[in-house]
Amino acid sequence: MIPLSETQSLILSRAAARPGNLALPLPDSLRGGAAAKVVEALLAKGLVEEVEANIRRSEPIWRETGDGHGTTLFATEAGLAAVGIEPLVAGAIAGARRGRMEREAAAAVAPEAQRPATTRAGTKQAALIALLQRPEGASVAEAAAMLSWQPHTVRGAISGALKKRLGLTIAAERIDGRGTVYRIATEG
Repeated sequence: MIPLSETQSLILSRAAARPGNLALPLPDSLRGGAAAKVVEALLAKGLVEEVEANIRRSEPIWRETGDGHGTTLFATEAGLAAVGIEPLVAGAIAGARRGRMEREAAAAVAPEAQRPATTRAGTKQAALIALLQRPEGASVAEAAAMLSWQPHTVRGAISGALKKRLGLTIAAERIDGRGTVYRIATEG
């Protein structure tokens, strides 16, 4: 068994009680150089590990890396075992933390790939799409009158929901007497 000081034991015990075995914040009585020495000893013994902090989850930062990021401290399996937490339980907790971090990283990389945008039948958005699919298309005023929407809502739906969210290609053409007429561009 690894000999621990009272402070080291307190840090690891608190980490075991926190979600993901987060070793921060350190006890209030531990500041400055004393905190650095205790953490250095824990790192050297392999009882805590320094990991890049997830700023989105507001994880406390132990050390700034200088590039706008920072690191935080987590208790390792050995650190949890040193305070009496079963290695099997410690491994499961560490595995869950790694899995959660991988899922968050995957979600940050490709949020669009998780669920493709779709249109429900019978909605005003579906009615707007039907208006724009007609050969003659529809102007903002015509669509606003048919859908009982304000003109700014029609423009917002065309640029936001249809173009950006659904990825439809919208063609705009200026026609005398009607103004700008919008159509959903057809393939081919």
